[in-house]
Amino acid sequence: MAGPSTPNAIEVEHLSKTYGTTAAIEDVVFTVKPGEIVGFLGPNGAGKTTTMRILTGYLPATSGTARIAGFDVHTQSMEVRKRIGYLPELPPLYPGMTVTEYLFFVARIKGVRRSDRAAAVQRSIQACGLEEKTETLIRKLSKGYRQRVGLAQAIVHDPPVIILDEPTVGLDPRQIIEVRNLIKGLAGDRTIILSTHILPEASMICDRVTIINQGRVVATDTPENLMSQMVGGTQYTLEVNHWQDLLAPKIENISGVQQLEVESIESPDERQQLQVTCTPESEPGNTIARTLIQWGVAIHEMRRTRPSLEDVFLELTTQEEPISEFEAGPPSSEPDQSERLGPESPHADADKPKVQDPVIAAASAASNPAEPPDAQPLEPTSEAVINSTQNAGEASA
Repeated sequence: MAGPSTPNAIEVEHLSKTYGTTAAIEDVVFTVKPGEIVGFLGPNGAGKTTTMRILTGYLPATSGTARIAGFDVHTQSMEVRKRIGYLPELPPLYPGMTVTEYLFFVARIKGVRRSDRAAAVQRSIQACGLEEKTETLIRKLSKGYRQRVGLAQAIVHDPPVIILDEPTVGLDPRQIIEVRNLIKGLAGDRTIILSTHILPEASMICDRVTIINQGRVVATDTPENLMSQMVGGTQYTLEVNHWQDLLAPKIENISGVQQLEVESIESPDERQQLQVTCTPESEPGNTIARTLIQWGVAIHEMRRTRPSLEDVFLELTTQEEPISEFEAGPPSSEPDQSERLGPESPHADADKPKVQDPVIAAASAASNPAEPPDAQPLEPTSEAVINSTQNAGEASA
């Protein structure tokens, strides 16, 4: 079924989600173009996970709309789920399966045709660098490889949109680089939106970033534009001696210089430290150095610093009391509402289930709600798992 014509892969319009009287997100608006990698940034409790769960159909919104590939996430939920790959913060893995068994299981549930499953599984294994781990039990994999398996299950049905919630959380620096490269390799024909706390990661791999704070979007732009517009331009720090106060106007009058600060520092030759702040998109370092040398100032050190995405993030999200998206419970007059609301309740969401992919969760519950595949007395084979979930897979697909 072809979706309605749309210029954007993801469209979010005035999306809000409230728990009682507390808003987890409020009037969130952003778009993601086809083929883009967009970073969704914000402090803990800002509303990132809530937004992603609404986009995947895991949570209903209180108000507003969201569309994936032209399909409404509320009224056309199953069409949306066919077109997304979702990796939650805790990958939905079955430790008792091998990598191959698990990916066949997921491919079956996600509606991949029987004749295409082997090729789909092999493609996702190769894309995520799992060739040497195909017959390894998932419980024996390192955290980095488990994250790769999580990525593989998200793309096994070749979706046009991939949603990743903290894909590198808990990984060591080497594993972060590996997963980062995997994400870059998945882009191109696919659209990717990812949330992360690792800001250098966002600036390295994202075409654009959207920053959310206290449930509201506070900035959307390329990392480069945000760093130049929100924080200011380049800064130069110099250690000099033979400084003369009469030189201050000469430095301040250089084109691009915004501010000069001079401070004496402890040293045998009575040095001074100059802090020169420049306007955005200007780099008058050569002129500053040449002027100082012409007036007999000795330069011992000169270094340039540029604003980072971290500076932008701190400027936009500094707050006294961050609101947790799962701390806002229902009114105290209704103490049992958390149980009644089920997965919508912030208390019910506090402990994330092992199976969080909406499609996998629905199909697994339908096939055997009390006994996941890894709880079977014997290790399941790919065919046994697929046969045991045939009816559920067809229903969810």
